Amino acid sequence: RHCTDVICCVIFIVVILGYIALGIVAWVHGDPRKVIYPTDSYGQFCGQKDTLNENKTILFYFNILKCASPIVLINLQCPTTQLCVSKCPDRFATYIDVQASYRYKPDQWNYFRQFCKPGFNNPRKSVAQVLRDEDCPSMIIPSRPFLKRCFPDFSTKNGVLTVANQTTFKDGRGKTRNVTDLREAANGINNVLDARSVGMKIFEDYAISWYWILIGLFIAMVVSLLFLVLLRFTAGVLFWIFIFGVIGIIGYGIWHCYWEYDHLKGIPGSDLTVYDIGFQTDFRVYLQLRQTWLAFMVILCAVEVIIVLMLIFLRNRIRIAIALLKEGSRAIGYIMSTLFYPIVTFILIAICISYWAVTAVFLATSGEPVYKVMANQTLCKYANLTCDPETFNTTNVTKLCPGAQCTFAFYGGESLYHKYIFIFQLANAFVFLWLVNFAIALGQCTLAGAFASYYWASRKPADIPLWPLFSSFGRAIRYHTGSLAFGALILAVVQLIRVILEYLDHKLKGTQNSFTRFLLCCLKCCFWCLEKFLKFINRNAYIMIAIYGKNFCTSAKEAFFLLMRNVVRVAVLDKVTDFLLFLGKILVAGGVGVLAFFFFTQRIPVFAKEAPALNYYWVPLLTVIIGSYLVAHGFFSVYAMCVDTLFLCFCEDLERNDGSTAKPYFMSASLHRILGKKELSPKKA
Repeated sequence: RHCTDVICCVIFIVVILGYIALGIVAWVHGDPRKVIYPTDSYGQFCGQKDTLNENKTILFYFNILKCASPIVLINLQCPTTQLCVSKCPDRFATYIDVQASYRYKPDQWNYFRQFCKPGFNNPRKSVAQVLRDEDCPSMIIPSRPFLKRCFPDFSTKNGVLTVANQTTFKDGRGKTRNVTDLREAANGINNVLDARSVGMKIFEDYAISWYWILIGLFIAMVVSLLFLVLLRFTAGVLFWIFIFGVIGIIGYGIWHCYWEYDHLKGIPGSDLTVYDIGFQTDFRVYLQLRQTWLAFMVILCAVEVIIVLMLIFLRNRIRIAIALLKEGSRAIGYIMSTLFYPIVTFILIAICISYWAVTAVFLATSGEPVYKVMANQTLCKYANLTCDPETFNTTNVTKLCPGAQCTFAFYGGESLYHKYIFIFQLANAFVFLWLVNFAIALGQCTLAGAFASYYWASRKPADIPLWPLFSSFGRAIRYHTGSLAFGALILAVVQLIRVILEYLDHKLKGTQNSFTRFLLCCLKCCFWCLEKFLKFINRNAYIMIAIYGKNFCTSAKEAFFLLMRNVVRVAVLDKVTDFLLFLGKILVAGGVGVLAFFFFTQRIPVFAKEAPALNYYWVPLLTVIIGSYLVAHGFFSVYAMCVDTLFLCFCEDLERNDGSTAKPYFMSASLHRILGKKELSPKKA
């Protein structure tokens, strides 16, 4: 063996060093406090320790009517004065009323002025000047904190939008306005608050049931490992258990849906449709409808029919796949350490994700405070221009635009570094994709090398290397880092293009140009297909690299043409095996999911008292099901790689050898029988 794709290896190492440098620069310039704490009009953080705002953790908006939407509020771009306060207003009040009564009602003045600019305590100043200089808000509205910002305390009473059970309020400028006038400023607030309510309940469910979720995932791991061990000896029996298990689980689901459908018959309101009740945050409402259970039953019936038909038409190919699984089981039985290699891949990917996320946050918060002129007059030519708060009062802006202020707008900058932050974010995303694909490629090449050493051993297991997995890992790192990086680079480029297309599609969703939307749809489809094809080619190229140690392009070409010469076998063996492993994942996830369903719904008498009281039992249930599927996928992916490697070695063996004494087959006797390949008897002289 020799080093392959050295140039790409050097580039890869340089990019990693550059990525580390980018992270260091972002760490130096970034400030995550900009994400954690809201910022007032003076560029100061709300709630930051050891500052004047330490006890003022919430951001208050002087005139929320100037804000177009909640997104504007969250992005701190609302054109009104913003102050840090210790709590949100809990009553209606206007500056005019409070100023008029400050002599005989000092408590009202003291309460109101906590929402004025710090240090302002001059009730004798004229109302016009106060509102012009925005020393105090013209009004305060009962609010509650959300995302550390004061939002109007909206509620719906008998279908009417109210704030603190009132439908009207004084705007502090001599007008009485309806609460509905706040709709535009707080567009979507009710939905956001409902989402927050659901989110809090989900968080509570996780806090109560997290250890039961871990127990469920541990059971999934044990079941997956037990299946892999038993598969070596009883692949055929376990397969049919899988088949009948999946069919039985779906059958039970059909029966349960029918039982719920029949049980709801005659109950008032159960005949309503989903369209009639609309969107509800309490998803249990939908389970009270007969239509919901009917839809579930139809879907499960369709899945059941599809599985049965596939079993009927693929019965002969299934027999071949079972035999290949047995051979794979035997290989893994000799190299048991391969079962735990996915943990290494998981750790590498977790490191990549963590580094990318931290770097992205620091890059996003690398900007310096940018201040802009905020003027009450719409015709002020200085409005929205950048300004310096330290020298603003010495300029003539306040003379030409009375009441204008230099307030904090957002974080940015004019330096070379700040101008290219977007480019740095793209580079961060691209290198992240490259590293993740490299970690996956390293795992595939390592496993392929270990299983190839099993296949090409003349005497099994005597000729298998002592530490095949570690030896394969060492070869992949020492000789083929460049080739793995090359394959990962190609895939990362395609994935980055897909991300950009998704971003453009999101931005152009509201456009009326049908041709643009059609073109984007076609490009997204094409690059999706290209990504799937490249993943298939890369996977088999890594197997050839592990076997022969050639560079990426040569290995990809040889793997592709080898598969094309055996395209029927690819379809019969490879894909049917993938289907069987998928059924295994479904059975593990479904079996653990059914067990979790009975537990969390307190239908297991023995554990009824142990089951936690939940707001939504489907929260831990879905977590257990998805987590169990991912756990099973991690273990079964080793099997899939084993089968793919053995199959490619098998095809290569058939082309290079003929079974004679001079060129004997390396395949086992069982593999001979799988495809009807007989050992050629040696010719007599």
